[in-house]
Amino acid sequence: MKNVIIIGSGPAAWTASLYLARADLKPLVLGGRSPGGQLMNTTEVENYPGFENGITGPELISVMEKQAKRFGTEVINEDVTKIEQNDKKFTVLYGDGKKEECLAIIITTGSSYRHLGVPGEEEFSAKGVSYCAVCDAPFFKDKVTLVVGGGDSAMEEALALEKFSKKVYISHRRDELRASKFMQERVLKSKKIEVLWNTELKEIKGDTTVKKAVIINNKDNKETEMDVDGIFMAIGAVPNTDFVKGLVELDDKGYIVTGKQPKTNVPGIFAAGDVQDHIYRQAITSAGTGCAAALEAQWYVEELNAK
Repeated sequence: MKNVIIIGSGPAAWTASLYLARADLKPLVLGGRSPGGQLMNTTEVENYPGFENGITGPELISVMEKQAKRFGTEVINEDVTKIEQNDKKFTVLYGDGKKEECLAIIITTGSSYRHLGVPGEEEFSAKGVSYCAVCDAPFFKDKVTLVVGGGDSAMEEALALEKFSKKVYISHRRDELRASKFMQERVLKSKKIEVLWNTELKEIKGDTTVKKAVIINNKDNKETEMDVDGIFMAIGAVPNTDFVKGLVELDDKGYIVTGKQPKTNVPGIFAAGDVQDHIYRQAITSAGTGCAAALEAQWYVEELNAK
């Protein structure tokens, strides 16, 4: 019987495991077959405190994991398939039929950015193709960038890029934006942002980095090849919560519902990071909620043991 099992392997997971390991609760991290989360696709992280000269995403994850292991965190890189609840304990099924029992669970499986699936997108990921302007906008100072999307997320990306890029284009497949009126007004008033209406991205070209975007007007089928230095996909994210559907409460977008504290509607199950946060989605906020979830899980387990 484990005290706490942490599912995931991003900043929330390693922060939670660090706190629990230091509390001598010997946590188990089930990190998945592709561990590390979104940071594994991030080249430079300059906004995480403690690294004066920045650090790459994979390096940051590696440092966090080593720190957690130093205090006794156990790690198994297998995918969780199901969680079963039995009275005041849980059974976590993972890998090829393996299972572990525990008193508490912290879910930190994050979310996955929606991909458009156009030629060049995967090839130039982290080489000019990005899914987070808040993270990467400073790398495109005085450059030309293109945002794909038409909702609030796309407007936020464009406004973040406006502070650095000399020109920002928004490619939207319709003739009107889906974003809130307030966000639309901010974007449409900008002298540096231009919306390309009824436009779809068909292909991304470049050499070592992105150089061109091939777009098509879906009204007249006119195809254009434009020079760009960066392309930002803002077509949403999908929370990785399939394995807990029917167990914990999810919102209409599939994110785990928590309150001010990282508690789910099931006592003993907590959630942290992007799996329950569709607003900020930053490494530092994930780490913060990972800390909170660890403390809540610690108090929960200690109360069970006391009884």
